[in-house]
Amino acid sequence: MSTLSNSTNIFWQESPVGKLDRQKLLNQKGCVVWITGLSGSGKSTLACSLSRELHSRGKLSYILDGDNLRHGLNKNLGFKQEDRTENIRRVGEVAKLFADAGLICIASLISPYRKDRDACRAMLPDANFIEVFMNMPLELCEARDTKGLYKLARSGKIKGFTGIDDPYEPPLSCEIEIQQKDGVCAAPGAMAGQVVSYLEEKGYLQCQ
Repeated sequence: MSTLSNSTNIFWQESPVGKLDRQKLLNQKGCVVWITGLSGSGKSTLACSLSRELHSRGKLSYILDGDNLRHGLNKNLGFKQEDRTENIRRVGEVAKLFADAGLICIASLISPYRKDRDACRAMLPDANFIEVFMNMPLELCEARDTKGLYKLARSGKIKGFTGIDDPYEPPLSCEIEIQQKDGVCAAPGAMAGQVVSYLEEKGYLQCQ
């Protein structure tokens, strides 16, 4: 007797319209721009600026914001290590679908654990995972504290906060690293321009 489970008796359904067809329609190549860094490092600022710049060029993108996703897709997950891992896995799977649809998917999450980010990279074929590291010092991020989370973490009201009592593992070989120059942070448009230049150079903004 056959029994159904989460991983048996299922079959992949091919579509008559493939990724290349969708990319030709959009005149761009699908990929994932994965922005990682501490809370307050500027991930969401970069994501929004990048999305606006791509839109102005007639390119279709979509932002997967870590906080926003916890209002829906990941609202049943907490911040324990296993929950963080599952959070990133789910986002990686969704990002993969957006890239397969031909979109430039911009994922903006702290994503503190290297192995989880690497697992998302492994989901994508043809090196279409572009890791952007917002390499900003903890002191700067804590001084910004736009959401008041560092203050809560320092007072012990939040446990397991990345950078305070939970580790952040920086990328070892990211495609793009954004950091201060002479103690000054680049403007959002300049940061977005750095990413757009990379996308142009690698051929993602057209489909040949």
